[in-house]
Amino acid sequence: MAKNIGLIMKKDLRGLGHERTILLAILLQLFIALFSSFLMVGLTSMYDPAALSKNSPIHYHIAYSGSDSGLRNLLVSDNSLRVYNMDLAPALQTLKERKVAAVVYVPDTKPDAADPVKITLYTIKNDLQAAVVDVKLKEQFVKYEGELRQIRAERIDAEPVPLEIPKNTGGNDFYEFVYGLLIPLLVIMPAIISSALVIDLITEEYQNNTLETLLSAPISANEIFWGKVAAALVLVPLQAGTWLFLLVLNGITVVNAPQILLYVTLLAMVLILVASITALYYRERTAAQFVYSTAIVVLMLFSLALPDNPMNLIAKLSTGSAGPEQWLVLGLIIAVVLVLSVATNRYAEKSMRINQAPR
Repeated sequence: MAKNIGLIMKKDLRGLGHERTILLAILLQLFIALFSSFLMVGLTSMYDPAALSKNSPIHYHIAYSGSDSGLRNLLVSDNSLRVYNMDLAPALQTLKERKVAAVVYVPDTKPDAADPVKITLYTIKNDLQAAVVDVKLKEQFVKYEGELRQIRAERIDAEPVPLEIPKNTGGNDFYEFVYGLLIPLLVIMPAIISSALVIDLITEEYQNNTLETLLSAPISANEIFWGKVAAALVLVPLQAGTWLFLLVLNGITVVNAPQILLYVTLLAMVLILVASITALYYRERTAAQFVYSTAIVVLMLFSLALPDNPMNLIAKLSTGSAGPEQWLVLGLIIAVVLVLSVATNRYAEKSMRINQAPR
């Protein structure tokens, strides 16, 4: 049985050269991983425009209106800002005339009051300068939030979950972007690509009428099915491992790489089995890809709402800050893989019949 599965897997892997969409997606990931340090300079400027403008000699004029709180002192302390006290109506008119870059309005709520301090920021819509000013003001807003947290410490009963960035990377926005977004995306994308690939591998047998030829050989329907699943699955750890290796070559520390690869491979198995069921049911590439793509978007949106979703868990694993919950998640994924494997095996045996008409 293993020999026949291996033969089907080799046949499908040899045919990947004709899947141009899949190859282009893999080459794009390779380019990002290979030149991650260089690309991150540009991507970080999009994620945090102030990262490349901290030494800029440009000064931005800000109109300040409302209560004379500690926020005003923080804004004045920023050498890139020029703060002017103004009433709200004249300040907004000045903003409309583009004589100031933004207007900050602070209500009369006292720092130790029970009500939240609702600060309003007015900027010019769809303006490039407004985007830069937003980021510069954000730094001072975060500092002011810290002051309010200290003043209201007795009423705060929840703390944000810390993300422990490796010490040798320096905890700035660059590495938050790398560990929080780049690494999870690079290792999860192979799982998504492989699940889309298995749909093509299965549906092409129906559309090209080659399934009958395969079944005429001394090979069972289940062996054909699992050979195609293996061809899609084997690419996941190879791609993800290559991306992590290239990131390390770029000077980015990745902790728990074997656990990340195990986690991503199991996650890929779940996606591949779901995609396989979709392909076996529809037997037509366009319909199967559309239904599966819609389902995967809904599934990803649902998973991102969970505290220990795949993106968060991979980010924690890559920084060495994952706790015991990682083993619980892995256990749940293994259970899902086993259930899906049994169900899909039975469905494949019944569906991959020669004389059964396509739906």
